[in-house]
Amino acid sequence: MNRHILVAVDGSAPATAAVEWAAADAARRGLALRLVHVCGQCPRDEYATEFCAEALATAGDRARELAGGVEVGTELMLGTPAEVLIGESGYADSLVLGSRGLDGFAGLLVGSVGMAVAGHAAGPVVVVRGPAAQTYGRVVAGYDGSPHSEAALQYAVEQARARGVALHVVHAWQTPVFSPYMAAYNAVLVSVYQEETGAVSESVALWREKNPDVEITDEVLTGHPVSVLARAGAAADLVVVGSRGRGDLAAAVLGSVSRGVLHHVTCPVAVVRPR
Repeated sequence: MNRHILVAVDGSAPATAAVEWAAADAARRGLALRLVHVCGQCPRDEYATEFCAEALATAGDRARELAGGVEVGTELMLGTPAEVLIGESGYADSLVLGSRGLDGFAGLLVGSVGMAVAGHAAGPVVVVRGPAAQTYGRVVAGYDGSPHSEAALQYAVEQARARGVALHVVHAWQTPVFSPYMAAYNAVLVSVYQEETGAVSESVALWREKNPDVEITDEVLTGHPVSVLARAGAAADLVVVGSRGRGDLAAAVLGSVSRGVLHHVTCPVAVVRPR
């Protein structure tokens, strides 16, 4: 399977939701599914191996039930889950996993495996928290003009097209503190705001021109990017962000905004980095 969606399963409820999300995505986009259970237990532990195999088979049956004629493959692998999934992501269109697995703490919104994979995977990583309570007919993408946000916007366009829904592009502007005593400083801030928002609008206009079959709207909102995207994501079926933006250190594999979005946005979140 060259064009496939890789899905991590472990028998947990979030992993089941991830399988269901991936099955729908594969059917929409004409991709195959490859379900992988990374069994980290010692291979001589027959009980652990049996549990992993059973969880994988159950997930495979669920995927085939939902995905219709989509090709579904399953594979049981040994190793450290994050390392195996990161390695396998290079061969997949995207990687889908639950927000936390069976070994995650109940209080964690996104587990350590999800965070590690989102920061290091070769392509888009979709983190699913649970079954969708309702659909909104909208994909939301965070955009700041960085190469990572450009890659995120490309994936968001593909998702909106496959779903037949609108794409809403959001740019967050964190308002600096204006001073009543420094008119020149305030004028510079206004100029920077106009320049930055103008550049974003021009970039989105180019995306709109290149993709006339997708309804693309854009909006500049004031506030911290995580808060802005969390609010926008409350009425979205998917939120897409780059793995890091312009304000993050070059050495960071997962930026503060994408990390915050994973923790605070309740709908599925796609974290995208340029291949």
